Amino acid sequence: MGCSLSEAVNTGLEVLKLLGIYFPQNPKLLNILVELINTKLRLGLKGIEDLANLPEMTDSKKQATMRILSGILGTAMAVKPRLLPLLVFMMVKLSIKYGNSPYASVAYVFYGAILCGIGDISLGYQFGQLAIRLLDRFPSDSIKSRVYLILTCSIQHRKVDIKLALSYMMEGFKAAIETGDLPYVGYSVNGYCTYKLWMGEPLELVEEEISKYLKLMQKLKQEGSSQCISILRYTAIILRGQSVESCNLVDKKFNEDQIVTAAIETKNFFLVCFICNAKSMINFFFGNYAQASENSRLFEKYEESVSGFYLVSLNNFYYSLSLLALYSQSDKEGQKQYLNKLVQNQNKMKKWAVDAPMNYQHKYDLVAAEKARVLGYDTQAMDLYDRAIAGAAKNGYIQEEALAYELAGEFYQFLGKQIISQAYLTKAYYGYIRWGALAKVKHLESRHPFLVAQTRATETRPIDVTRTNTGSTTSNSLGDFLDVATFIKSSQAINSEIVLDNLLTKLITIILENAAAQKVALLLLKDNKLYIEAVGNSTDTQATVLRSIPFENSQDLPVSAINYVFRTQKPLVLDDATVTAPFNADAYIREFEIKSILCLPVIYQSQLQGIIYLENKLAAAAFTADRVEVLKVLVSQVAIAIENARLYAREQEKSQQLEKSFAELQQAQLQLIQGEKMSSLGNLVAGVAHEINNPVGFISGNITEATAAVGDLISHLRLYQEEVLDPSSKIAQDAEDIDLEYLIEDLPKMLGSMKVGCDRIRNISTSLRTFSRGDTRQKVSADIHEGIDSTLMILQHRLKANPGRPLIQVVKEYGNIPKVKCYLGQLNQVFMNLLANAIDCFDEFNRGRSYASVEAVPNTIAIITHVSPDNNSVVIRIKDNGGGMSPDVRAKIFDHLFTTKGVGKGTGLGLSISRQIVEETHGGKLTCESVLGAGTEFAIEVPID
Repeated sequence: MGCSLSEAVNTGLEVLKLLGIYFPQNPKLLNILVELINTKLRLGLKGIEDLANLPEMTDSKKQATMRILSGILGTAMAVKPRLLPLLVFMMVKLSIKYGNSPYASVAYVFYGAILCGIGDISLGYQFGQLAIRLLDRFPSDSIKSRVYLILTCSIQHRKVDIKLALSYMMEGFKAAIETGDLPYVGYSVNGYCTYKLWMGEPLELVEEEISKYLKLMQKLKQEGSSQCISILRYTAIILRGQSVESCNLVDKKFNEDQIVTAAIETKNFFLVCFICNAKSMINFFFGNYAQASENSRLFEKYEESVSGFYLVSLNNFYYSLSLLALYSQSDKEGQKQYLNKLVQNQNKMKKWAVDAPMNYQHKYDLVAAEKARVLGYDTQAMDLYDRAIAGAAKNGYIQEEALAYELAGEFYQFLGKQIISQAYLTKAYYGYIRWGALAKVKHLESRHPFLVAQTRATETRPIDVTRTNTGSTTSNSLGDFLDVATFIKSSQAINSEIVLDNLLTKLITIILENAAAQKVALLLLKDNKLYIEAVGNSTDTQATVLRSIPFENSQDLPVSAINYVFRTQKPLVLDDATVTAPFNADAYIREFEIKSILCLPVIYQSQLQGIIYLENKLAAAAFTADRVEVLKVLVSQVAIAIENARLYAREQEKSQQLEKSFAELQQAQLQLIQGEKMSSLGNLVAGVAHEINNPVGFISGNITEATAAVGDLISHLRLYQEEVLDPSSKIAQDAEDIDLEYLIEDLPKMLGSMKVGCDRIRNISTSLRTFSRGDTRQKVSADIHEGIDSTLMILQHRLKANPGRPLIQVVKEYGNIPKVKCYLGQLNQVFMNLLANAIDCFDEFNRGRSYASVEAVPNTIAIITHVSPDNNSVVIRIKDNGGGMSPDVRAKIFDHLFTTKGVGKGTGLGLSISRQIVEETHGGKLTCESVLGAGTEFAIEVPID
């Protein structure tokens, strides 16, 4: 089969040659690297929407090319995996240049898989979604089956639940059935059955469903898929205890050893990996750790054939657990090798967990727990076991939850904590029963006899098959072969940097570390002149960003070499500059005896952006052809990155302008809030004062008249008493009943008190009108003391004693200050904010203190006014002896929306608005001094004129 597949690929390549498309017969990593970066260059700044809206491909020759490329992708994956990305890159580039076609979906989904493989999972996933969108634009069942297969096997499981992938697999299966594409019928069923087995569903149901699809594959004569599905079925049979062989995939029709040997001979490495993965897991479950690790090692040998598939992550997981199980049995050198391998595996698992924690975090945690166990970090191990158990349970991985319980139980058993150990092992035991792995239950009983009784009680217990478990997988991908390519990482590092200075530093450092250069310089073109922007040397591999030094003034670079590249815009490579004319006449080259020179133009959209200069003084021909080619590709990335950095700088400038505008808008908003607040308050208070004033005036006037009338009546009564010396008994009795003498004496006093009360109400009304005085458009001279007194009058009710504290004392130390030209209504608002905050701070400060303790040191607000030393301003200090503020709070006290009050008690606007009123509206200054535990003082300084 392997020979026929290779012949199919070769035939396809020959046909492509007739269409003018050529590929290397045996691609190398450098080929893949260069073409990947070229593809990224073609994509440029195009987003997913741009690609989705490309016009339809109309060139019939290019349509044929896309059809042929698509046709050999699947076969290339099996027999020439390094050819696969080159085919995909070509399809993507053709789509960008000539437009989308039905086969663009295939190109984008494979490209997404490659991106996932080199770590860009988010963008890879977006390309997968793009492929789905294009299926709606170009409906085709034959293409749908291929797109859905790659989407679910190499992309989707990296981001979403495995259960979600199942529906796409079934859609692909149905589409392949409709079109008669039998290989893809098999591929879809194979992926579906794999996920069903390892997503944690009851094994009895899984085996039943797998058996159904196995019969279908055998009926359709799909030998390769039949073999893979048979492996899954035998795995389920062994776990369920239905096989006489505990760890071997063998029966009358199936022999693993024969199949592996034949698969290796025919280069069907996909099948080899499938068998090794099953063997590794089965052997680990039954304690054959050496055999498990051996199968995992064999899997890794042929891993490239399943790169990007869920199997890779499963092998990683059980390989790590097997090595840790063998750790204590190995010598020091072996243990060191095991830990090194473990670090590699865990680094991959950690990356997968970042994008799909619901699928991989618990796996990572369980391996980490086992590592902590073997290294003696018991407390850490306990926490990690529990995290692994919780994660597996939350995401429906029954078998991995049970495994975590089992390993944790054995850990506690080793520590001698039998009660805890038995609790965990019992949980593991029931977990395996729920999964239906009765062979594993028997194995657990043989290792832990206390479970035997429980086994007898539950061996025939029906398994709950109504529970649906979910999960997804991520794994390595089609691009694992790029992990060794340093310049891929370099390219990614450069593309990820959008601040020009950082970009230049990173670029110089990367080149110094990887390009055999002792000195690197970057020159950029501005106004048709070159400026040295950054330099670095191999002594410390550090880059120095310069401030645009004109090249024409520099004596630190070879003028002849750089001018040559500037003039021709072509790369210059000198193997030995000291003997190469005319450059050997250059003063710099003669003085420093420079051997190797590489000078590359940085070009973006056919325009020279700058030049990168590399030198090596010691070695001739230091810059080999391969190195130069890779550097040329890297420099093309640099050109894009520099342009992006410049765009970013321009956008930053715009952003700063927007921030400035936003700040101005915020200030305007504060002014509007203040204006509306004062206007509303003024209208309300003025209305209340007006409504009070009228009846108070009426009452006051009548009291005055009544006082005079009562005085006349009393005088008349006194005259009557003097003239009538012997009143009748009836008059005398009535006088006694009404206490006439008391009335004559107290009624005038009562009327006097009423008069005082009316005057008090009138004063409050006046204070309200003063506080809410509507400001004119121009400042007017006003009495600051009058404004403060009106504010205190309004706050009088809050200053009074209450059950929680005594009276808050107000000490006024008013100086001899002149009237101030101001908006008194706004300043009154400032006084209100500061005084109300002081009262609030006392309420907080007194909490938990006794009434007597507060009374012993009374809450006091001191208000001090005076003229500033330069006689230009009036200063108002409002000071309290409350709890004060910490330096952190004091630093933020004037920030917009900052408040230390509870929800619903403060808006965070008061002090921000107050500062604006004092400083921006009046040109003054508002400051705060505070000591935690000693009190706070606000100082308002307002210009007199």
